[in-house]
Amino acid sequence: MKFTRNPRYQDLRNEVADEHAFFNRRQALRAAGVATAGIALTTGVACSEPQQGGPTGTSAGSAHPKPGAGIEASPTKWKVSDDTTPEDAVTGYCNFYEFGTQKTDPPRYADAMTVSPWSIAVTGMTDAPGTYTVNDLVDYDALEERIYRHRCVEAWSMVVPWVGVPLAGIIDKLKPTAEAKYVEFETYLNKDEMRGVRYPVIDWPYIEGLRLDEARNELSFMAVGVFGKAMPKQNGAPLRTVVPWKYGFKGCKSIVRISFTDKEPRTAWNKANANEYGFYSNVNPNVDHPRWSQASERIIGGRGFNPRRETDMFNGYEAQVAHLYEGMDLTKNF
Repeated sequence: MKFTRNPRYQDLRNEVADEHAFFNRRQALRAAGVATAGIALTTGVACSEPQQGGPTGTSAGSAHPKPGAGIEASPTKWKVSDDTTPEDAVTGYCNFYEFGTQKTDPPRYADAMTVSPWSIAVTGMTDAPGTYTVNDLVDYDALEERIYRHRCVEAWSMVVPWVGVPLAGIIDKLKPTAEAKYVEFETYLNKDEMRGVRYPVIDWPYIEGLRLDEARNELSFMAVGVFGKAMPKQNGAPLRTVVPWKYGFKGCKSIVRISFTDKEPRTAWNKANANEYGFYSNVNPNVDHPRWSQASERIIGGRGFNPRRETDMFNGYEAQVAHLYEGMDLTKNF
C-alpha cells in the first residue's frame, strides 16, 4: 500500500466529519460505559413504505437472524492484503442519511428501524414478480465472507469483511426478461422511524441502480452481515448491496424493492446533483469531484494521524471490471 499526500489533494475537513474527533467521542462513550452501536457504510438512503404483506416463503423461512447475531460464512478468494478496518470503526463512521447527515447519527438513531417482518417487492420486467422474504432470496447455508475495499465519494476508505451471497444468483432467481437492461433498488422509508427523512436532503425514497451486466459481475454482492454477524441496522439491515469498484453510495441499504427496467434508473444522488454524482460513479482517481480531488483517500481506522493512500482505478478491481466499460469515455460517463 502506498501512502501519500498527493498534491492534487484538497483539504476535506469542511466536507466530512473529522476522524480524530469521532474516535475521541467513541473513547469517551466507552469510558462512560455506553456501548457503540453499528453504523451504515455507504451513503444509503430510504425508499417507499415496504409491502409488509404475507411473504411467499414459509413461516420458518420468513425469519432471518437478528441484527448483531452471529452467522457462519465460508471464506472466498475475495480479500485484500491491507489490514481490515477495526469493527468499531466500520460500525461507527459512515453515512446513512435517513437517520441524519452526521457520521454519528446512524448508530445513535437507527435502532428505531423495524427489520422484522421484512419483505422485498420484485417488480418491472421480470418473469418472477411478487413479494419475497429475505430467506427467499438469500441462502443462509451458502454465505460467503468477502473482504472488500470500500471507497466513499468523500475520499475516505475502509476494508470491510462482508457476509452474503453473489448478487448474480439473486438476479437470476428473479428472472429478468430479455428486454431488461438495468436493475433498480429501493431502500426502506418510514418517517416515524427515520428522523433524517424529515428533511429534503434528497428526493426520498433512496434509489440506486446498476446495469444488469454490472449486477451479474462476480464482485457484486448482496450482504446480510459484517464481521461474522447479521447486518446491524445502521449498516443496512437486513440486506444491502455491495459493489466494491464503485463509490459507496452506489450500494443500497435496507432494500424493500428490486425492479427490472430497460431504462437507466434515476438514482438518488444523481437526481440531486448530476454534475457531482454520475450514474456509474466508478472509483476513478483521474476524475475529481467538483469540490475535491479523488487522487487519494483518507484511511479510516488507519495507523497514525489521518494516513492516506493513493486511490486505485476501480478501487483496485480493474482486472475484474474494466471490460464492462470498454469504449466508454469515463470522464463523461462518470
